[in-house]
Amino acid sequence: MWFWAPQNQPTGPETYVLSTWLFLRLLGVIYLIAFLSIGRQVLGLIGSRGVWPVGRDFPATASYAPLRTFLRKPTIFLWDSSDRALIVACGLGVALSLLLIVGVAPLPILVALWLLYLSLLHVSGVFLGFQWDVLLLETSVIAMLLTPLELPPAFPPLTTPTPAAHWLALWLLFRLIFSSGVVKLRSGDKTWRNLTAMCYHYETQPLPNRPAWYMHRLPCWFHKAETGAMFLIELVVPFGLLAPAPICYIAAGLITCLMLLILLTGNYCFFNLLTIALCVLVVDDAAVMSIAQWVAPGWQAPSMAQGPPMVWQAIVTVIAGLLLVLSFDVVGRLFRRRCPWPGLVGRALDRLRPFLLVNNYGLFANMTTTRPEIIIEGSHDGQSWKSYEFRWKPGDLRVPPRQVAPHQPRLDWQMWFAALGSYRYNPWFVNLLGRLLENSPPVVDLLKRNPFPDTPPKLIRALLYEYRFTTPRERRETGAWWKRKYLGLYCPVLMHGPQPYPYYIPPPEPRD
Repeated sequence: MWFWAPQNQPTGPETYVLSTWLFLRLLGVIYLIAFLSIGRQVLGLIGSRGVWPVGRDFPATASYAPLRTFLRKPTIFLWDSSDRALIVACGLGVALSLLLIVGVAPLPILVALWLLYLSLLHVSGVFLGFQWDVLLLETSVIAMLLTPLELPPAFPPLTTPTPAAHWLALWLLFRLIFSSGVVKLRSGDKTWRNLTAMCYHYETQPLPNRPAWYMHRLPCWFHKAETGAMFLIELVVPFGLLAPAPICYIAAGLITCLMLLILLTGNYCFFNLLTIALCVLVVDDAAVMSIAQWVAPGWQAPSMAQGPPMVWQAIVTVIAGLLLVLSFDVVGRLFRRRCPWPGLVGRALDRLRPFLLVNNYGLFANMTTTRPEIIIEGSHDGQSWKSYEFRWKPGDLRVPPRQVAPHQPRLDWQMWFAALGSYRYNPWFVNLLGRLLENSPPVVDLLKRNPFPDTPPKLIRALLYEYRFTTPRERRETGAWWKRKYLGLYCPVLMHGPQPYPYYIPPPEPRD
């Protein structure tokens, strides 16, 4: 037998049975959101007729040595990368997420969810791999160590989480928040140094929502104050997570407040929800029961849970130690230092990196102070041009910015990154134009409006504009939420031909 008889351990001030139970349900909800969101887009993004089809980045060894390739690029799609396999994987992820929410066999379910999401990430090019994607994977690994060893759902769980796994979760939350503050300071960005970054953030973030328009209109002194408060939460408050109660509760509460404010003023997929779920683990059972009895005075505390088997505690401690070692290297890179691991240890750690067990974090190290936007247009004759309209990113000046999170429209997001650079460094963008020249159904389905529903255009171009929020007076007079200025051509005009897009012609000067 793998497990010895468990030891009794009462549910008390230093146990986290109830908070872990809630955390696992929240993690199931987040996985459900993630797979529903990706499933809606997967064929348009990485399907056989998508923007960046699965398999383009597979190593040459994938065909004759899939197992060896798996260790370097862990994805189940090495064996089957068809459109059907992608749809089945997303559907299976939804089903497993529901089982995790219910509490059925949480450990094997978490392993399967982690493998499915890791597999999608490794074949999705630029469309997956955002910080919340890798955070979800790392959180899932820690959740495997926290989860009770049971098959049917039980409340409360039959076993308590091990202290090593719980501290590892707190260490992840600490690294996530603290790293976000450090990268802003180490980047040398003057807007963070002089506390003016938030004067630009609401207008230039990837997908603003309507409250962002109103927040942008607040005076600069307010934005400086909120920038300073953010640095306080990101650089000082995380240390409170490692302190005893009630300091750790206050720290988790402040981080939760920051996440809620970000959630209300922007669209960052499930990042805020996942961070709040990690904050739940800070609260011990005594505090949870006090809150529950305050909300429902007649509620009775659950019966005592058992401690995990000694063998499982030993396994968790070893794995937690390995993850801690990996995190030292990550923290070292945060301060531009590398841990000098011996050769054998270093090579072993390098072999584990593709599994994304421990990752770097830190959003918005450099604040963008302007908002370039790409507008794609098609034409049949080179004289009359019609615009493609995306579902969520700015385009039509009269369409207000909207709330889309926790869903993430990944093409709209990637268009924001593309506008900050050149099409030469975004090969997926040229593929996108090629698919629009074909009127590829799964790609067109990602857009809000296709101006060529019957016959695809013969020419296509991408123009670059600078977008800015209108003032309250401009919005009253024009009804527009945005105003824009033409900057030039983003990508040469492409023409459909015997090859996908071989011809380049000079574009006419557009009229704004």
